[in-house]
Amino acid sequence: MARQLLDHPGLADLGLDIRTFPLGGAAVPPDLPTKALRIFGDGVQILNGYGMTETTSAVVINVGAEYAARPDSVGRPNLTADLKVIDPGGRELPAGQVGELCFRSPQVVKEYWNRPEDTREAFIDGWFRGGDLGYVDEEGFVYVVDRLKDVVIRGGENIYCAEVEAALFEHPAIGDVAVIGLAEEHMGERVCAVITPRDGAAITLGELKKFALDRLAPFMCPEALFVMPELPKTATGKIAKGDIRSAVAAGSERLERSW
Repeated sequence: MARQLLDHPGLADLGLDIRTFPLGGAAVPPDLPTKALRIFGDGVQILNGYGMTETTSAVVINVGAEYAARPDSVGRPNLTADLKVIDPGGRELPAGQVGELCFRSPQVVKEYWNRPEDTREAFIDGWFRGGDLGYVDEEGFVYVVDRLKDVVIRGGENIYCAEVEAALFEHPAIGDVAVIGLAEEHMGERVCAVITPRDGAAITLGELKKFALDRLAPFMCPEALFVMPELPKTATGKIAKGDIRSAVAAGSERLERSW
């Protein structure tokens, strides 16, 4: 919704007096807050947050000048929240290392109602394991890189879809994009970009790879391209990657690939 609003061709003619521009509900590519500041001016307060149902909405907040300076961060934990990053074995990781984000706070739910197995899996010694991968920098700012289950593993290299998506969103022909992994015999998985072009625009896989190479490591660049008129969304407007994977599998004859 934010992207559609900022891309509206007549936005400048509406005479809007925008004081606050909140973002969130799904991953926010860094170009969006930057674009909001450019359109509405430095006086607008931009806002982003990170959280989920189990954390009673946002447990991390980024706002104002701090968000403008770090548009790729979701901010710092709320005053009543503790955060740690753990490896697959449950060991806490230092600043800068990617692992699973875990929270402890009065705003985190106690358990899943009548779901003891899920509760035992998600709540460890008072910490809630949210299933998202990220890291914390030396100043305490949190960066979310992907859902744990959505990481693409190509030849042993972890590729975080949100990072690739953020880079591809900068392409002027792309209106919407999601990145998924495609199973492949030699590398295990390959990066597939699923896009919705802007009206009248067209893009080939070769053009997309060339664009991505200026922004990403070569192994992270898309090796397959699938075009959809609209990306499927959940009822709350989030990208439905399960539906996207099904659509790509069903329409594999339309898949452009380079391997």
